[in-house]
Amino acid sequence: TVPQGDKCSGTNHILPTKKAGYMSGGLNVHKFLKIMTYQEIKPEANLLVSGAASRLSRVEGMEGHARACDWRLRKFYPNQEWDFEVYDQTKY
Repeated sequence: TVPQGDKCSGTNHILPTKKAGYMSGGLNVHKFLKIMTYQEIKPEANLLVSGAASRLSRVEGMEGHARACDWRLRKFYPNQEWDFEVYDQTKY
């Protein structure tokens, strides 16, 4: 019964609204947790990935993304010469 499930055995009859119940189970602790993802790369990979992402971002007109990559390139490789535009931000 509903009281047994809610109070004792752990199942729950509360389902998401707007037909989301077809794809998801009942209310549980995972509905209250925020899933966070992250990446970690080695310095050698940073050189390759940030360089490529900086150039791609500029081609796509996403200057903020490009500058985020430029910041990492200048921070971790301050004496490197670049064959593409790397914006020089004076404050790290």
